[in-house]
Amino acid sequence: MHKDLLDHLPYKSTFRFVDHISHISDDEVRGEFTLRKDAFFYEDHFPGNPVTPGVILTEIMAQIGLVTMGIYLVVTGKGPAGVEPGLLYPLLTSTEVSFHKMVLPGDTVYVHSQKQYFRFGKLKCFVVMTDSEGRRIAEGTFSGVIKHVNQPVP
Repeated sequence: MHKDLLDHLPYKSTFRFVDHISHISDDEVRGEFTLRKDAFFYEDHFPGNPVTPGVILTEIMAQIGLVTMGIYLVVTGKGPAGVEPGLLYPLLTSTEVSFHKMVLPGDTVYVHSQKQYFRFGKLKCFVVMTDSEGRRIAEGTFSGVIKHVNQPVP
């Protein structure tokens, strides 16, 4: 199921920040991503001393912690009425993230997301990102909607 789930992600190539989903259920998801040392954003952030931009960490948390959860709920028939499997289009509607430590090229990050609710077509999750030693990198609340590509965008 996890491999099939990744096939539904609309991200490709350099903008897909999900390597592996280790656990997924109706209420939580766990996954990981290793930041490639040659990623496009390290060249200029910062030259000679690359650090992963916060917006990339936020995107990793959103892709693993919100989008995969939403797609899983839709694919398993537990999502909102009117949204069916097919070409799914995730829309992030809000985030509130706190950062606690830097992530460097080559680091692997681990994301754990707990669903707070999925109602009226809106999914809200509390997402935590940790390093390989379990130290907290970032945490926050993510909200969004999962739409079928043929549905109007709100």
